[in-house]
Amino acid sequence: MKTIKEYVAIRKAEIKAEVDQLENKPKLVIIQVGNVEASNRYVKNKLKDCAECGVPAELLHFEETITEAELLAEIDKLNKDISVTGFIVQLPLPKAIREEAVIEAVDPKKDVDGFSKLAKVNPGTPQGIIDFLEFNDVEFKDKNAVVIGRSNIVGKPASRLLLERHCNVTTLHSRTSEANKRLFVENADIIVVATGYRNTIDASYKVKPTCIICDVGININEFGKVCGDVEQELPVLFKTPVPGGCGLLTRLALINNLLKLYKLNYK
Repeated sequence: MKTIKEYVAIRKAEIKAEVDQLENKPKLVIIQVGNVEASNRYVKNKLKDCAECGVPAELLHFEETITEAELLAEIDKLNKDISVTGFIVQLPLPKAIREEAVIEAVDPKKDVDGFSKLAKVNPGTPQGIIDFLEFNDVEFKDKNAVVIGRSNIVGKPASRLLLERHCNVTTLHSRTSEANKRLFVENADIIVVATGYRNTIDASYKVKPTCIICDVGININEFGKVCGDVEQELPVLFKTPVPGGCGLLTRLALINNLLKLYKLNYK
């Protein structure tokens, strides 16, 4: 299999070649509220990705004091701005602003994150994982796929995308017993883990050596190091690294989503 870094480099070069041929290039706008350090890093990397792909991008940064009504007004402006192909509202938002209200205010034709109910594209993380696996010619049909986590952003869409590719999909969650969790995990061919908890799967699990694990989690261990939801050194065919794994796939998928929306709206 190609590594994630190799795959991302190949796809970025392909996207840039495609974008360079366009007379009117797709434009991305990122809305950020406040200065959460993790969001600052993520936004910086998104802007870097766009630059490397030849995609114009703009950051609209607002202080935490902005009200929900004021933020919704800014979103409405972007919805109506014909020069903007799509935009992202960086999460999390301040507690005084309802994330659901903000997500649903984004025009589905411009929803690059794919979070709204009528979005034209899939959320970046599960789509990025599928794109990477397909690029590496991973077989989906009749494979046992386990998704641990049932969020609207990762778990549920990941289950749907795997099901669409004819996997036998099982979704595990916080109410799944340990016995059932081990039963399904130890018989899985593909596992997507997005719980936000370290060692959701550890070395005590007898995971198939041919298994592929996509670790979406970002945690900090007792040594202050970034780690995922899955123990890193498991004897499997492939596991996405943390850091430098699903985060890269998510950011790449967002640029792909922007291009999809550009083609959809252009037509």
